Amino acid sequence: MKKSLSTLALLVALASAAVAQSPQENKAKKLQEPFLKNGDWITDYEKALKESAETGKPIFAYMTRSYAP
Repeated sequence: MKKSLSTLALLVALASAAVAQSPQENKAKKLQEPFLKNGDWITDYEKALKESAETGKPIFAYMTRSYAP
């Protein structure tokens, strides 16, 4: 029983690794999320800095890091 559970766990881990996305693919997928597509967000940091300087409005930033290989 233990051996079959170990084999199953290994198969699940291998399958998960096979469908892992690159950071670029993950970013593209996230940018298609409704909360980003339906909002008037600026996703380019340099552009946001420029607009902030021109309008005097602060920047609200959400930054994250992917630990994917």
